[in-house]
Amino acid sequence: MRHYVGGEFDASGVPFPLVDPADGTVDGEAPSAPRELVDRAVGAARDALRGPWASWTPADRSRLLHRVADGIEGRFEEFVSAECADTGKPRALASTVDIPRAIANFRSYADLLAGRSERSWNTTTPDGHGALNYTVHKPLGVVAVISPWNLPLLLLTWKVAPALAAGNTVVAKPSELTPGTACLLAEVMAAVDVPAGVFNLVHGGGADAAGQWLTEHPGVDAIAFTGESRTGSTIMRAAAARLAPVSFELGGKNAGIVFADADLEQAVAGTLRSSFTHSGQVCLCTERVYVERPVFDAFAEALAAGARSLSGYGPMVSAAHRDKVLGYLDKAAADGDVLAGGGIPRFSDERDGGFWVEPTVLAGLPDDHPAVREEIFGPVVHLAPFDTEEEALARANAGPYGLAATVWTGDVSRAHRVAPALDVGIAWVNTWNLRDLRTPFGGVKASGIGREGGDHSLDFFSEPMNVCVKL
Repeated sequence: MRHYVGGEFDASGVPFPLVDPADGTVDGEAPSAPRELVDRAVGAARDALRGPWASWTPADRSRLLHRVADGIEGRFEEFVSAECADTGKPRALASTVDIPRAIANFRSYADLLAGRSERSWNTTTPDGHGALNYTVHKPLGVVAVISPWNLPLLLLTWKVAPALAAGNTVVAKPSELTPGTACLLAEVMAAVDVPAGVFNLVHGGGADAAGQWLTEHPGVDAIAFTGESRTGSTIMRAAAARLAPVSFELGGKNAGIVFADADLEQAVAGTLRSSFTHSGQVCLCTERVYVERPVFDAFAEALAAGARSLSGYGPMVSAAHRDKVLGYLDKAAADGDVLAGGGIPRFSDERDGGFWVEPTVLAGLPDDHPAVREEIFGPVVHLAPFDTEEEALARANAGPYGLAATVWTGDVSRAHRVAPALDVGIAWVNTWNLRDLRTPFGGVKASGIGREGGDHSLDFFSEPMNVCVKL
């Protein structure tokens, strides 16, 4: 595990341990970047903006992104192994979602960039000769990319790819819990001849460490962050001091609505997936489901049975996060009903040293209960009945978050009526996490600022300039 600064690998800094969440063993270490190295990384990124990178055309950058994608694909199994070691997630998930999506992130922005064009306008002038107005998109400059531990490579590349496509230089800091795939990405960047300083990587924590020093750095021109809403507020205060633009994808307490006319089997299967993928450690996961009263008992029974029969799920990322999730479950058990799970599974093997929590289905809690209102980010979902469409919408829209939601119904008119009325950035109807990388992605309220995906990301990572030529 090394930093990557100015085209050179660097292992300086006090090492910190890396723990395998599956069994709790220490399986490596990574260096925590000293402040001087963070300064050097920002300086290298600044120098690269003035170097040969500045003359690269969009077509040049598009070809580079394709080479990066090819480099990840060429080391596919290494990336899968690193992702599993860092997060504890099942190999089947890392090999079908995380690593393929990282490859797709680079390829999709490479293709989008190759087909992007500037706009122009013919302008009438009083003298009759006219003028030509056109736009030029210029990079923001040095971009800090701070990525989380739940989808380490996917969410890192989701920001790095469009930032580089737009001509910026990047200083990336992955979560200190999951640095492995970021290190491999730096090796790929070096192997495909990304110019020195264009991509830089530093490791370390957040407060009083690399994360804070990077987001407060006067040489950083923009910040792209995915993580907790409270951390986002802290970063926003740092960025506000120098009016640096920010792109935030933050927390969520995502709702699902199941109407009585839905295909119940499909709704149960979809909710099992949306609640327990990666053991609930995905910002898009469903944590509260409102079920129309005539089918509530049948849905609850089927979902609880499905949760009890789940296998192949992964652990929480750390002991601290496991304890946080269990704290919510203790409160819920005291105040409501535990229909499935609620504790720590026992395996009678090395996994008993890991950070596991059973897939858990809760019911009977009021809407203002912490387990219903606050983001748990674990394998936990709460069920509640409703009687009217208006009630379901009001309860789904309540609370500080607004990232995503699911609607399960057999009525196409209701689908088109309810989905747009949800206060979220993305609503799925009769599915979950079906993504088109060109569409806007992000949240409202405490779930984020701005949108990522397709042209939305390229627009954030570039500054449009107007050129007016009098004819």
